[in-house]
Amino acid sequence: MAIVGLSGWMVLASAAARAQAPLADVLTFLFTNQAVPTGDFARDAAAALAARETVGRQLQGELALQPVSPASPGFVYRLNPGLGTPERASEHFGPFFTERSLTTGAGRLTFGATWTRRVVTRLGGRPLRDATLVTSGNQFRDEPAPFDVETLSLAIESRTLTLTALAGVHERVDVGVVVPVVSLDVQGRRVNTYRGTSVEQASADATASGLGDVALRSKVRLVGTRGSGLAGVVDVRLPTGREADLLGAGRTALLASIVASAEAARVAVHGSAGVARGGAVDGWQYQVATTIAATRTLTIVGELLGRRLDAPGRIVLAAAPHPSIAGVDTLRLVPEGETSHTLQAALGAKWNLTGTWLIGAHAFVPVAGNGLRIAPTLTVGIEYSIGR
Repeated sequence: MAIVGLSGWMVLASAAARAQAPLADVLTFLFTNQAVPTGDFARDAAAALAARETVGRQLQGELALQPVSPASPGFVYRLNPGLGTPERASEHFGPFFTERSLTTGAGRLTFGATWTRRVVTRLGGRPLRDATLVTSGNQFRDEPAPFDVETLSLAIESRTLTLTALAGVHERVDVGVVVPVVSLDVQGRRVNTYRGTSVEQASADATASGLGDVALRSKVRLVGTRGSGLAGVVDVRLPTGREADLLGAGRTALLASIVASAEAARVAVHGSAGVARGGAVDGWQYQVATTIAATRTLTIVGELLGRRLDAPGRIVLAAAPHPSIAGVDTLRLVPEGETSHTLQAALGAKWNLTGTWLIGAHAFVPVAGNGLRIAPTLTVGIEYSIGR
């Protein structure tokens, strides 16, 4: 039933996506459909397209680099050489996003599913949803506010169901696949206000759904004893998501990371740092996690996740003299800077429901940064492990 329902949802969503303009074109329409006369159409078009490109690349980077599935399986095993049988290698079920150095164990399979909903609230400190984002305007230099101004409200929301499968092909080697199914909504309204009188100038409401960029994962445990050690991780993201609908990057991406873990009986610390190349935008990321094995069936998780993208993360108003009206400045929204960074935190728990079934939930909150800012988010997931 669940599989049939999911398949039906994807078919209907794909049909709806084909019936409307691609989301990238919808964003372009909202940013470039301008009524304020500035006297310089070429500069207006260039600024509007640059601002649209900033939002689009940040959104693609968010969907491409933000993990939405368990980084490592909750149940990890090792071979006891004295008994010749597998045993649990850790009392911890591991972090949500940060990798740990342990591998799942030879011959074991882990399947998982997570669901999350993200609402974009800000870009570079500027609110997107409350119609205060000024995109263009004309202002007399001796007046405190523009006499002719356009503002944009932009509501962006994504919902992602992520299916994962991971196999231990060796005591020290894991391989896996991550399949995200994404639904992305964009609603926008552009209003022109002249001397206090407002008129809706453009509006759009569009949804796109389908596969995101599928990731192929591999992890090799380099050195270590029990839960402590070092590992190398490589993710290859394939361009399976539709770039025109901002569901995918449009080209293959590679993320290579080094992972370090230090684990005691009840407390463990994990950290990773990685470099991303290709995809929508290059960048690098770092992650730190602490887990507490409260009981044999419950692990408490706290994480910090940082990311830098080689793309502007701020949009600012730039003023320039109007080419034909003396004493008037023209305002345009333009990107600022060459890079963006974000810092986010996650807090949650994993619980062993029965056997090798795990359920988990965590809150995900923004801490700092100048890129896309996501409202506090709740993610839930389930995981099942089998094997010898």
